[in-house]
Amino acid sequence: MAKVSSQIRRCRRMGGGWLIVVVLGSGLWPSAAASQVVKAQSEEPFAGMVAIPGGMFTMGRDDGPEDERPAHEIFLPTFYIDRDLVTVAAFAQFVKIHGTEGPKGELYLDVWDSDNRIHQHDRTWLPDKGFELYPVGEVSWYGAKAYCQWRNKRLPTEAEWEKAARGTDGRFYPWGNDAPRSDLAFFGGFRGETRPVGKYPKGASPYGVRDMAGQVWEWTTSIYQSYPYQPEDGREHLGTSGPRVARGGNSSSSAAGLTSTSREVVFPARMATGHACIGFRCAKSLEQMS
Repeated sequence: MAKVSSQIRRCRRMGGGWLIVVVLGSGLWPSAAASQVVKAQSEEPFAGMVAIPGGMFTMGRDDGPEDERPAHEIFLPTFYIDRDLVTVAAFAQFVKIHGTEGPKGELYLDVWDSDNRIHQHDRTWLPDKGFELYPVGEVSWYGAKAYCQWRNKRLPTEAEWEKAARGTDGRFYPWGNDAPRSDLAFFGGFRGETRPVGKYPKGASPYGVRDMAGQVWEWTTSIYQSYPYQPEDGREHLGTSGPRVARGGNSSSSAAGLTSTSREVVFPARMATGHACIGFRCAKSLEQMS
């Protein structure tokens, strides 16, 4: 068995039916468990995903930061979202096939950053030993989008992300309204410091989606604009330039940054290179299931 070790990593300041559930243990991981996590993120169309029922939910809140106001009701159709963050091992599979750059020279993975956990060995891209089950970082917005497309999925909108995290009861955090605790989420560390995905099941959202608070911020498709959220106003145009929204806080976020409504603006320069503090999970629409 290989021991999964924690490690503090430096981090610069910012300016994907079937479901396989792997219960993460106390720090020792058999290789079979690692392969199950990767399989859940890489095979059948529903593998490792959770259904989020269609309907109304409350987005934002009236008593938070200005960019989270006002609280407003919106409707979302049924969609699916990954139960867990995309891991280093899963993204390494993508890089083996597609490389670290896209067809237009866009960076997918910042291999030159010391916080990157995917490296070449005998001309094959492999996850760093001991980090296979950790959330992948140093992936640009373009790399995350390309990975999701490769899995016949897509990045979630920030509205989808918030409903998956918050449910329909207006809760403050994914687990409810109680203040963050060390058995609910990974926080209180350094930016870029992470833990294996799924290690905090008590902190899962109402739908069972894990690690939606702490660990790493998560890429969404949404351009950063004021509320109310209106998908037809251009904020969901993938070809439009502009800062995008990341969600969920990271390991160094305060309690306010871990809420299900908290928004983090990521500017184009950082979108193009990624960050150790930003990871992602994929979503899928019902029409994509056919």
